[in-house]
Order: sequence, then structure tokens, then C-alpha cells
Amino acid sequence: MRLTPSLCVLRTAALTGTAFVALHTAPALAEQGFDLTIGGDAYFQGAYVSQKQDSGLRSTEFANRLRLTVTPSATADNGLTYGARLRLVAGNGDPSVSSRTVENDRAFIYANGSFGTLQAGVINGLSDEYGIIGPNTEGIAGSPDSNGVLFLYGSSTFAALPLAATSLRTLVSYDTGSKLIYISPSFGGLQVAVSYTPRLGDSNSSVDRRKVDTLGDALSFRDIVEAGAAFQSAFGDVTVEASAFYQTGKAVRQSDGVLDQSFEDLSSVHVGANIGYGPAKVGVSYAFSGDSGYAKGIARSRDQQNLIVGAQYVSGSLLFAANYMRALGNDAATMTTPAKADIWQGGVTWTVAPGLTTGLEYDYVRSTLSGGASGGADLTDRAHILMLDTRLAF
Repeated sequence: MRLTPSLCVLRTAALTGTAFVALHTAPALAEQGFDLTIGGDAYFQGAYVSQKQDSGLRSTEFANRLRLTVTPSATADNGLTYGARLRLVAGNGDPSVSSRTVENDRAFIYANGSFGTLQAGVINGLSDEYGIIGPNTEGIAGSPDSNGVLFLYGSSTFAALPLAATSLRTLVSYDTGSKLIYISPSFGGLQVAVSYTPRLGDSNSSVDRRKVDTLGDALSFRDIVEAGAAFQSAFGDVTVEASAFYQTGKAVRQSDGVLDQSFEDLSSVHVGANIGYGPAKVGVSYAFSGDSGYAKGIARSRDQQNLIVGAQYVSGSLLFAANYMRALGNDAATMTTPAKADIWQGGVTWTVAPGLTTGLEYDYVRSTLSGGASGGADLTDRAHILMLDTRLAF
């Protein structure tokens, strides 16, 4: 169907729970129409928490998030595929204090051809996108902002966790600052990639060329480069997934004109592998970030690292999974005091219908924040988290 520039056709399969929108236009000077694909995902979680350090805290809480992804794309006569992607995220803030927000964590243009793929704009780090972290599709192996441990937020224990307990791959790969990314074509299941980020957290139309921040600002890095490779293949009934990424960057110094504070530069590595056979899969991953981001001259420090092992088994519409993680480092709140955490997770996910799942997850967290330089007592906590998680993907 050929349309005038002022007309479009909207096609949607609403009755099946999926949505696909195709928009064909003929704007001036354009010979190629664009297809517009709309998709997304959402979750709703309810949790019960039994925690040792729970003074002033309730035992129950809800959380939810919805993401809408819009992708215009086209293919040129020479085979070049190009377009853009925008992902809007709803689910942040407290509406009672007028801080409810809708933001974007993807906003980039791309081109794909025989040379590989180029992406430019707001997108997360390579290892966060492609790093293998374990076979469990939810919980600790999924997004760190959607597993049960996040229900400890607001407690002294969450602030005392090492950053490696929530930043599961290279140290700041979760950052969605504006990037330039190159991904190679696949060579027998192997792809290599490299990215450059001028400054941590600097995204969309913001411009921040400073090499020195104001004393007391949040830690930041600049000139961040991440590079690595990912492999995926099948050998008969055996599937193999593996990845390795390295991230480096300069720490941004802070000053108030009189006092200066310098931080350790970024140097972080993450490796992981999964092996599957039939309905079963096992995997392991390890991340090491050393003293990246620590203030220079602090009295004590512990290298940042985490080790994750996991397994899953699929039986019909049910997925059973379990994970264990040991996380070490300084506390995420101040990055000055050695901390460690052991986290056990297990659960079952039921595929109710295509694109619709519900599951039950149990988390046990054992954390320790070392006593002060004067030899004070360690701050220890134990937490049991039971979470019901329902998800929609469309």
C-alpha cells in the first residue's frame, strides 16, 4: 500500500497480547520507508522480608516497572540496515512527593551491514548487554534492578553491601551514558566489540567536559573504554555461551579550590560461561574490579569482586533455578569500609501463556561490614526475602 506523507497505517495484534506497528511514509527526498516496531516488557513484584537489621522498616513491599521500546528501521538497496531505538522506562519515584518519572535508558541510532554493527547514543555497557552471568533468566542472573535483594533498599544493610553485589559484571557497565559502539560480524558464533563513553552518566543532550568535579560530588569516570568478546554455539545437544570483557577509564578528580580528592582509575574485568544439555544448564561468572573508584589514601580497602554460580532446569512450562554469589569490596555507600555478602537465591518460574510468566523467588542474604579502624564490632545482617514476580513481554 502506498501512502501520502500525511497518512499512515497502524497494524496491531492486540488480541494475541503482542503489538507490532508498521508505519510507511513517503516524505520528501526519501526513497525508503521505515517500519516502526513497538514492544516492551513489564513486571510487578510483591515481597515479604524478614531481616535482622530492620528497625523502622516494614516487612512487605511492592515494586513495578514498565518499559516501552520503539524501533524505526529500514533496509537500503545495498543491504544496509539502519534505524534507531528508544526505550522509555516508567516505574521510578514516589508520586506523593511529585517525583514519579518516565525516562529513557535507550536512545541510539544504528547501522548494520557486512562490516558489523555501529551504535551511537544512550545505551548500557557491553558486558551488561552481552556478558554471560548465569543460566537463571530472572533473579540474580537478570537485571540487578529487578531481583529480590533490591527489597533491602532503604536499610543500613543495603548501603553496606559491596558494589559488586549489585554491579554484577564490569564495574560500571550498567551506566547508560552516551556511547559509540562497534560490534563485529559473527565468526562461527564469536563476536568482538568495543565501546567508548566520554563520561559516566552523561547522556542525551547533556554536555559535561569537566576533568575536575566539585568536592563532594558523586564519583565519576571519564574516557571509558570497554572491549571484549562473546561466543554462542551448539554442538549437538550441547550449547555453549561464553564472554569476556574489560573496562577501563580515568577517575574524575574533585576539588573545592583548596582541597583536592583523587580516586583510583577504573580497571574491571568480567568473564562468564554457561553450558547447557537438553533441559539443564549450569554456569559460572567472575568479575574483578580491584580498587577502582576508591579514594586515594583511604586507610583500608578490599578488592571488588564477585563470583556467581548457578543452574536451571526446564520442565514443560516450569523453570527451576538456583544461584549463589559471593561479593567482596568496600561498602557501596561510602566506598571506605571493607564489606562482604553471600547471597543464595532459588525459585520457580511458570510460563502462563506466551509472553506472560509468574514466579516465586527466595533470597537469603548474609552480609558483614567490617568494624571501624579502631577495631569496632562488625555490622552483620541476615535477611530472608520471599518475592512473587509476574512479568509481561510484548
